[in-house]
Parts: sequence; C-alpha cells; structure tokens
Amino acid sequence: MKYRWLLVSLMVLFLFSCQKRQTPVIRHIQIYASHDEYCAWPAVARAGNGDILVAFSLNEEHLGPDGKIMLVRSVDNGKSWSKPEILLDTPLDDRDAGLTVGENGVVLATFWSTFWSCDKYRNLPPKSYPDEMIEKWCRFVNRPEYLAAENLEGQSGLLSGDNGKSWSERLPGKDTVKGGIQLADGSFLIGSYRLERDFVGIYRTDDPRKEWKKIAEVKSENPDSIRLGEPHILQLPSGRIIMMMRATPKPYANDSDVSHLYFSYSDDEGYTWAKPQKTELWGYPPHLLLLSDGRVVCSYGYRREPFGQRVCVSGDGMTWKKENEIVLRADACNVDLGYPASVELEPGIVLTVYYQPDPDDCPQEMHPPDPHRSRPDILGTIWKVPHKK
Repeated sequence: MKYRWLLVSLMVLFLFSCQKRQTPVIRHIQIYASHDEYCAWPAVARAGNGDILVAFSLNEEHLGPDGKIMLVRSVDNGKSWSKPEILLDTPLDDRDAGLTVGENGVVLATFWSTFWSCDKYRNLPPKSYPDEMIEKWCRFVNRPEYLAAENLEGQSGLLSGDNGKSWSERLPGKDTVKGGIQLADGSFLIGSYRLERDFVGIYRTDDPRKEWKKIAEVKSENPDSIRLGEPHILQLPSGRIIMMMRATPKPYANDSDVSHLYFSYSDDEGYTWAKPQKTELWGYPPHLLLLSDGRVVCSYGYRREPFGQRVCVSGDGMTWKKENEIVLRADACNVDLGYPASVELEPGIVLTVYYQPDPDDCPQEMHPPDPHRSRPDILGTIWKVPHKK
C-alpha cells in the first residue's frame, strides 16, 4: 500500500512540474519577411470593423536614408495577412508608425520623417556601417530631390474614415511610436517624445486635422542621466489613464541596468500625472493592451541575453511584478529586435507583433552589420493569457 501511495505522490509531483513548465506560447507566425529589406518598429491595432492592422518601417538598414511606412491587414483574425501597401513614402526616411483607433471607422496613423545628411552619416560611431554603405548613402542624400525635401522632416499623420482602407493627405501631427487613445468626448490624446528630448509631452486635439495642444510634461527625476521616452498610454475602464515609458541612460547602452520601464498615471484626462516610478520590468519600449477581462498586458523587447520578446500581465494596470513576466521568445541572435505591440484575438488569446531577425540566419556581431545577412522580419507570437489568480 505504501508503495502505491509513493507512486501516486510521484505522479502528482510530475504532473505539477509539467504544468509549471507549460509555456503560454501557442505558435509563432510570420507577418512579413524579406531577406534584403530591413523591417522594423511595428504598430498594431484592431480597426472598428474587426480587421487587424499592422504598420511598420521598411528600409535598407536601421539608419538608411530611404525608409517608408508599410501597412498589412488581416481580415480573418490573424490567420493570414495581405500584401504590404505603402502608407507613407516621402523622399526622406519615414519611420516609427503609430496607430490610434477612433469611433466610426476612424484610424489615425502618425509618423516621424528624418532628413539625413552626409555629415550625420560620417559622424556615426566607428563601425556603425561599412564605409562603402556610408558613401552610397551620402550620394543618395546629396541628390537635389532629397535636399529639396528637407522641409518634410518631422512629425506628421494620416487620417482614415474607413478602417484604414483609404487615407487623407499628409497632415501635421505628433509622432506617438505605438499610438494613442480617443477619449469619451471624441478628442485624441497621445504621448510624444522625439522633439521634447528630456521629457514626455502629452498632447490633445479635438480634431487630428488641426493643431495638437501640449497639456502636460512628464520627466525623470534625473534628466541628466535618464531620459524617459517612447511612451504608450491606455485608458482603464475607471477612466484613469496609465502610461509606460522607456528609460534610456545617458550615454546610451542597450543592456544598461537603468533600462527598466517607468510607470505613471493621470486621473484628469492627462492634464496632471503622478511622479514616474521605476517598475520591476527590464526592457523597452512598452505597449499597453486592455484585455476583455479587465487585466492589462505590457509588451516590451529584451535586448540583453537571452535576447527576445517579453510581456507582463497586470491585474489592475497599476501593479507590475517581475513574477508575472512571460518570455515569448529568447532565441534572437543579437539586439536588433523588439518594439512589440499586442492585440487580443479572442478572450484570453493575444497576438504580439514585433521585429526580429531569423535566428538561423543572422550574425552575433553587428559592428558593422553584414550587408548580406538576413535582415529583421515582422513576426508575431500568439499566446494564451494565464488564468486569473
């Protein structure tokens, strides 16, 4: 009899151990891939008609002079994806798309366009790129049509009234990296950072075709050593607005211990904010998703070994614990990855989209990057949210 109980006990321990080791990852998917194109910085949103939209940057390299913004769509809840279409392609380097969904088929897309010069390229840190690539880019940015487009540098937007099927002409705007929110009164709210440099600016507008007004600033207590940026905001059912921010050390380093996500919140629609607090979550930049059960997911890249993508689930959107972190991927070969963003496919099932190179076809060393390597792709992971505790 005692041996039978011993056997039962061992089986229970084995089953419990297996359950503990179970991964929430259902499968990885490919959204867009091209060996010779650098795909990065995706934004994802579910349009009002149910379509899933993914906008991302396409370039020759991370700092290439000729980036454009592409858009793909899934009409079957992420099972298949359309061929990419051009969303924005000025003569400059267009990048960092954000998608904000409003009512009645409205989608706001926001961007940043960079004007490169030969001096900027030649002043990059040593071994950033092969010398022949720098000289090729110098010839590109010295063309008359490129020089004539310098006035296009900066923030801009496009507006759609039919769930992203057609778009307005290029509008003035504020870049948001991942997107913003629409408030109950119909106005739009975003967090922006690129022009602010040492703080996150909170901007609001009643109409994205018109002026954005800055209503608040959120900054680090130590702006000389830590810069807060690449924010994402989310409104909870209570009306409270929460914000996660990337912390970038000065001088910059991918694997700095400084780079924990910072958290703040507002109870007056973004006009005032709590002092930013360092969370237990290391990684960047953040994206926030409200689940159908009221919990909140924060997605972020992980640029130290093991390189990959991670998410954390919060029961209330206010408490973020390392113990609730989920590793979606830990198989990337270098730091050229991240910017994950998430959308709920069905209750408890989430798609997280990000950029990452093929782990079987990319070098560990990136200084300078091999121009013949497989460049990063737009990938996704479908995963199951753990049950509420």
